[in-house]
Amino acid sequence: MLRSDTGLSLTIAQIVQRLKGSSLHSQLERQARVSPLHRPEIKLESLKEDIKEFLKTSGRIVLTYLFLFICHIFQGSWEKRILKSLNSMCTELSIPLARKRPANEQKELLNKWNEMGTDEPDLSLFRPVYAPKDFLEVLMNLRNPNYDNGDQPSFRNHLGLIQVPLKIKDIPELKDYFSELDLNAGQLGIDDSTQVPPVLAEQDSAAAQQYVRQGCPTALRAELWALILNISNQSEDILYYEQLKSNVVQHDLLVDSLIYKDVKLTASNDDYYFVFEDYLYQVLLCFSRDTSVLEHFTYNSATPPKSYIRGKLGMEEYAVFYPPNVNFKIFILSVAPLCFLYHEPSKLYQIFREMYVRFFFRLHSISSHPSGIVSLCLLFETLLQTHLPQLFYHLGEIGAQPLRIAFKWMVRAFSGYLATDQLLLLWDRVLGYNSLEILAVLAAAVFAFRAVNLMEVTSLAAAEAVLADLSTLKVMPLLQIFLFATVT
Repeated sequence: MLRSDTGLSLTIAQIVQRLKGSSLHSQLERQARVSPLHRPEIKLESLKEDIKEFLKTSGRIVLTYLFLFICHIFQGSWEKRILKSLNSMCTELSIPLARKRPANEQKELLNKWNEMGTDEPDLSLFRPVYAPKDFLEVLMNLRNPNYDNGDQPSFRNHLGLIQVPLKIKDIPELKDYFSELDLNAGQLGIDDSTQVPPVLAEQDSAAAQQYVRQGCPTALRAELWALILNISNQSEDILYYEQLKSNVVQHDLLVDSLIYKDVKLTASNDDYYFVFEDYLYQVLLCFSRDTSVLEHFTYNSATPPKSYIRGKLGMEEYAVFYPPNVNFKIFILSVAPLCFLYHEPSKLYQIFREMYVRFFFRLHSISSHPSGIVSLCLLFETLLQTHLPQLFYHLGEIGAQPLRIAFKWMVRAFSGYLATDQLLLLWDRVLGYNSLEILAVLAAAVFAFRAVNLMEVTSLAAAEAVLADLSTLKVMPLLQIFLFATVT
């Protein structure tokens, strides 16, 4: 009991220390001073003991909010690390974060807007700001130290890389949630007998979302997705895209070079996506200038990174928002599959932006949301450990923890790993269920499918080799067998 109290006291002290100097700390302090609930009998000397007592009596709700604070702190540290890497690159290369393009450069870029893929700039000095494995290391260190699970850690906590007490679905709950994927239910794109309801004629977004839970015909997918996402590509939308394009032409950002390099390294060498190189430049360059994306930070644990006008470092009145994320390889693989469906740049852009603010941002920000990357990692490990314990234990023993392999699949929503037609079938269900949880289920299903071969491997490299090529896999049979043919 004494050890528990000491640990709790230390945790509170650490959280208070980390909050000091932050805007959150200032807000809490100000609110405490003016609150009508403030009572003179509450003294600073006994505050720590009062908080401990409050935490004990308030139970799970308080622990949940405390974990949200911890997520906020980890997210802030991660963002600082990214910005530090960006600033270091600027210093090393002696280039600014942003500059206005000369008139002749603006004219040249405008003339080759639809042929940017023909450029071959020297980008050898530019380096990726972070890789998925760096982000995974951050998530692995995420803890809720106030969660008392007894002296003996549970099997999941003992073996899994993610050790946070988040509520996730088990197999019976997943079966109920994904009931439209039942073995006896027809799946469009697989079972030709399934009839197409008149959801497009009715222009009913909710009905369309329900419909695509069982897939949709290839010829109707673009229209159905646009209906679900409420994208109509009106004249004002086209004008907004043109304004973003004008901003790209007028100003050069450091991230432009990172986009160029990532597109060259990723899509240009991909058998499916290389033909869309110009589209990728257009969408991502515009995305990096779109301030409307900042609105999603109101319901996200992340905060929009800021930079300062040259010579005004640290002066808040000269602070400006910089692009919301700099791992454009993830974005490239999110845009590229959409190029198969949309060929009008302004509509392609709107679809991607809406997919980002609804879904994709959750894959690279730290939160407790069920579709957040932390919950997806925990769901994947729990499913695999519960239903394939021997495989999970074997891979852990040889240093090939399954999450180290599957993380890159989930953080990129399987783009770049599955064949395009299979990826679109998967994303049908993401849109239909308004959830990314199916990514974790599929990742577990892939391991189950390759379980026999994985039981024979003796190293991480061998395990990665077994799972290196997912391009021949069929998504729906894997999901259906794992969910509905698994003995529970």
